[in-house]
Amino acid sequence: MLGSGAIISLNADEFNEKVEEGYKVIDIRRADEWEHYGTIEGSHKITFFDEEGGYDVKSFLEAFTKVVTDKEQPFILVCAHARRTKSVGELLALQLKYTNVYDLDGGINWGWLDKGYKTV
Repeated sequence: MLGSGAIISLNADEFNEKVEEGYKVIDIRRADEWEHYGTIEGSHKITFFDEEGGYDVKSFLEAFTKVVTDKEQPFILVCAHARRTKSVGELLALQLKYTNVYDLDGGINWGWLDKGYKTV
């Protein structure tokens, strides 16, 4: 596990251990990315950024808080390469005070698929 302050990055094996422990997985990619690369089984698909890089925090949080119902509940963010998860994770941890924010190191492309793990 690598920590960058507000967010803890997990490799694929650590990710699987946390999922076994019950951590929720939030895939923040866009619908076109889910279609093209698939998703990690059990992930909650909640887009954050649109194709132009715009976002609607209120809409995201409406869906997010239905899955992560407590600010101390641990969860793992997933995107394509773990760049967007850093931005969203910092927002959630530093500004909104979520205390157990994780992400998949390398994202679905460089931290999951290239390690031989499958998507659905």
